[in-house]
Amino acid sequence: MNRFREEIEEEEVGPEPELKAAPKKPKTAEEKMDSNSFISKLFNDGLVSKEAATDALPYLCFLAFLGMVYIANSHFAVNNVRRIDKLNKEVKELRWEYKSLKAELMFKSKLTEVAKKVDTLGIKELIEPPKKIIVKSDEY
Repeated sequence: MNRFREEIEEEEVGPEPELKAAPKKPKTAEEKMDSNSFISKLFNDGLVSKEAATDALPYLCFLAFLGMVYIANSHFAVNNVRRIDKLNKEVKELRWEYKSLKAELMFKSKLTEVAKKVDTLGIKELIEPPKKIIVKSDEY
């Protein structure tokens, strides 16, 4: 058995005391008013007047429009990147298919392979070189 564990168990004689939270004081009407009055102070007490807010409205609308354009541009860029990746994968697959078909065609067009395929039709490979036919102009 672990001797350090025995020492810890010996020290724990009684139950641990529970911690109690301090009672909360209810908010007074002034404190509630202060928390809600920040926005009203902002517009009513002169920090931002109604005239200043209406004057800044076109600028805020322009900023909102720029934000929407920025978000739309990022979505368009992400879609383009996804489409480019998809097309790159498709090009790679088509390139692999092209190379395999080309290798297969080169193999099948060898003289020995063609001779094997044509042998079933009864056509034999020429042993002597072909003869050249010469037609004289006065004969024809």
